[in-house]
Amino acid sequence: MSQDLYRDITDLAHDTPGWLQLVAELWTEAGLLLFGVLFLAGWWRARAAESRAVAVAVLAPLGTAFGYVVSELLKSVVDEERPCRAVAGAATSLVECPPYGDWSFPSNHSAIAGAAAVALALAWRGIVWLTVPMALLMAFSRVFVGVHYPHDVAAGLVLGALMAVLFVKLLTGPTRALADTMRMSRSALAAWLAGPGPAVPAPPAGTGAGRAGNRRRREPMHRRS
Repeated sequence: MSQDLYRDITDLAHDTPGWLQLVAELWTEAGLLLFGVLFLAGWWRARAAESRAVAVAVLAPLGTAFGYVVSELLKSVVDEERPCRAVAGAATSLVECPPYGDWSFPSNHSAIAGAAAVALALAWRGIVWLTVPMALLMAFSRVFVGVHYPHDVAAGLVLGALMAVLFVKLLTGPTRALADTMRMSRSALAAWLAGPGPAVPAPPAGTGAGRAGNRRRREPMHRRS
């Protein structure tokens, strides 16, 4: 079934305009760069939030890297040949078929995409509308250019997403404590990396700390009387 779907998609790829084929080839790599830019934007945005937000934003790219490592370990165990060599009668892949020994299952690109999409959504929920379509398109592009089976990219997406969630959830507490420490640090670099946190509103004049301050300012007058 996966082989038949692979043939259908690669046949479709060869029937599309040349510019679309080029976009698909570029997107398989450019999508990774765009995820990197979003990681930076998410960290910068979190610097003005509470420490937990900083922790999740910092863990997002690390969780993505963890998803890639797990995918690569699994790939070394499951020796599945690339479909661009194994599927008889399939259209030629749009990109060069990876060398023998660079196995097909699961798709590392898809694992990275799935992990990045979910990790970014944990750090910045409003961006899920962008990250999920990005990940799905990146996974599809790996089949479209002819270097993966559909089941390779589906497994990669799920594996990457699960590993990213596990990584972020387990390490949020310790990383949050580290962010708190960095914000109180005398090191300017550490404090800058962790960010200033949310602004604390000043107390209204004449209430709370304001009244205490007024009493302290009047005390010298009482002593002189």
